[in-house]
Amino acid sequence: MWPWEHLAFGYLLYSAYSHVVAGRSPRSDAVVVLGFATQLPDLVDKPLAWSLAVLPSGHSLAHSLVSALPLSALALALAHRARRTDIGVAFAVGYLSHLAGDVIYPVAVGKEPSLEFLLWPLVRVPADRTGAGFLARFRDYFGDYLTYLDDPALTGYLALELGLFLAVFALWLFDGMPGVPRKVAVTRR
Repeated sequence: MWPWEHLAFGYLLYSAYSHVVAGRSPRSDAVVVLGFATQLPDLVDKPLAWSLAVLPSGHSLAHSLVSALPLSALALALAHRARRTDIGVAFAVGYLSHLAGDVIYPVAVGKEPSLEFLLWPLVRVPADRTGAGFLARFRDYFGDYLTYLDDPALTGYLALELGLFLAVFALWLFDGMPGVPRKVAVTRR
């Protein structure tokens, strides 16, 4: 999934949680945490694998449940202690939705799902091509994405993706655009 897809998927899940469980729209600070958490696995794994060759794959350390579950539990515990459970839930939903999205996405574009990365290092993951660097890898992936956009077989998927973005955008507007700073009122003397 692309960063904007991870963000949309995570926001959809977290907003649903906020409305169903808390009975209100998500708070701005929780949405900022959610946005960070939806990107965290890629912010850790991609540079460490693609640029530094420290990890075998861009889907390994931070994409593994071996890391994600303890980090999510820690975030929930710290947020509970600070009496801001919504922040911990936002982190956990954002982080875990990223992993779920990386499992679902290949299926959505007609490929086989990959689950090995969820148990790294307990299970070996296929190694990424190393030495190309972060920008070269990004260019390769983005080129593949542009090819998908031009594939008539994926028209249904692209319509679904566009529908998801529009629905999430409408939901975000309905929620009061959390995460966007409110206009600061100017006080006259």
